[in-house]
Amino acid sequence: MLTNIKMEDIWTATYETFYMTIIALIGTAIIGIILGLLLYLTSKDAIWENTTFNVIVASIVNVFRAIPFIILILLLFPFTNFLVGTVRGPTAALPALIIGSAPFYARLAEIAFREVDKGVIEAAKSMGAKTSTIIFKVLIPESKPALVSGLTVTAIALIGYTAMAGVIGAGGLGDYAYFYGFQRRQFDVVLLCTILILIIVFIFQFIGDYITNKMDKR
Repeated sequence: MLTNIKMEDIWTATYETFYMTIIALIGTAIIGIILGLLLYLTSKDAIWENTTFNVIVASIVNVFRAIPFIILILLLFPFTNFLVGTVRGPTAALPALIIGSAPFYARLAEIAFREVDKGVIEAAKSMGAKTSTIIFKVLIPESKPALVSGLTVTAIALIGYTAMAGVIGAGGLGDYAYFYGFQRRQFDVVLLCTILILIIVFIFQFIGDYITNKMDKR
């Protein structure tokens, strides 16, 4: 059945998918948490309450969330070429993957921060804790399970994004399935790539759920 499969190429494509997902996930986590903190801290009755700044950050997040990923990749071609020196390959896909996923995760992070008991934050403030202390000793530690859970959801979305990025030559299983499977009508290649992508999704879901359950003290 799998007569058109070249396992060496499949392993390379699988590695590229893992590479894009993991590196993009790290960048997404950093930028997403920063944006989520800004959205939370500048909201009404928050520590840095600032309606104007909050609206600006929220607008940026909403705009990038609204742009379909495949279009975002094309829009970012000049930026990607400037940053990486090429628009093809796994590394070239990273800017679009991070910029496309960070706003999505930022909203999940904001929700996670809002779920933190306000009484704990008020207690920290009454004890004279600085904003930085509240962020790193209260907000982030208390919201870790929700942050990891949100990052798991984002990782699953990222895997789908890497498959879409493959259509424009980013590498990975999506690239291999499209160019070597679909375009050559070798549907056994498409089937195997789909199965491998599903396995990767299950791996990230399992790891994310495991870490979340370990962190959740409830």
